[in-house]
Amino acid sequence: MSAADTTTPAKVPPPRPAPPPPGAVAARPRRGRAPGAAAVPWALLAPCLLVLALVMGYPLVRLVTLSFQKFGQSQLWGFQPAQSAGFANFINVLEDGEFWAVVVRTTVFAAGSVIFTMVLGMLIALLLQRVSGWMKTLINIALVASWGMPVIVATTVFKWLFDSDYGILNALLSKLPGVHLIGHNWFASGPQGLAVIMLLVVWGAVPFVVITLGAGLTQVPKELEEAARLDGAGSWGVFRHVTLPILKPIIVMLATLSVIWDMGVFPQVFVMRGGHPEAEFQLLTTYSYDRAFVVGDYGQGSAIALITVLLLLGVVALYMRQMLKIGEVE
Repeated sequence: MSAADTTTPAKVPPPRPAPPPPGAVAARPRRGRAPGAAAVPWALLAPCLLVLALVMGYPLVRLVTLSFQKFGQSQLWGFQPAQSAGFANFINVLEDGEFWAVVVRTTVFAAGSVIFTMVLGMLIALLLQRVSGWMKTLINIALVASWGMPVIVATTVFKWLFDSDYGILNALLSKLPGVHLIGHNWFASGPQGLAVIMLLVVWGAVPFVVITLGAGLTQVPKELEEAARLDGAGSWGVFRHVTLPILKPIIVMLATLSVIWDMGVFPQVFVMRGGHPEAEFQLLTTYSYDRAFVVGDYGQGSAIALITVLLLLGVVALYMRQMLKIGEVE
């Protein structure tokens, strides 16, 4: 046998397939979808949707129905049937100068509460990034404790703090030189009283803002902050050009939720004024309650509540628009 017969023939590599022409899309194998797979998410969401329909759906439908009816004490007790009023309730509300004064007061109250909440929450969240571990734990415990306090309890505490006769705040402020607030009634005028209620609202809302912003600050890349400092940016420059843009989606979300919550403030005003808020303390929620349950005009009270819902839907629409813009930029 010759050497040529014992030599293993060389393997020739298989030819490569020709590349597809430009613009052609490679065909991908389609995976068969199991029958009924589209119904699985809806089946999982069904219990939650059912609860929402029962808890929120019926009251909302009833609210819309009452707003277009003449419904008072006689209709409530069944002495007379409910009568259709058309848009009369809305016309009476919109032509009432007191209603527009309440709208302006509510807007100013909500805007002030949101601004102070966001600014104070951001400052505390930034401070927590610069303190030691045990101090951060202590502050977080205090924030969670204040956040978990029931609204009625917190309102009662603030009512005692600002009491004209026994309030500790007047006693402490009177120790300052030139300050004499012994016996001062903070609720003698609407602006001062609403400022106290605003402080109560901010005190209860700050913990949620601090915790949320603190979680967002942990996602800010340290490399970007160091690069900004190397480029000569100070603390304000790093916050403005690095931290703030990254936190913008969280800030927009928190601001929108705060507007919705602060425009819906009710127990703070109601309890602080002993269940009978004066005209200077009326917000949209208490004004609607007053018209429905004090005056006895449930149709007009429902119309005011529905207008409030529409205003809040406008806030939600602005929120969705801002989030869509942020998504397009990203």
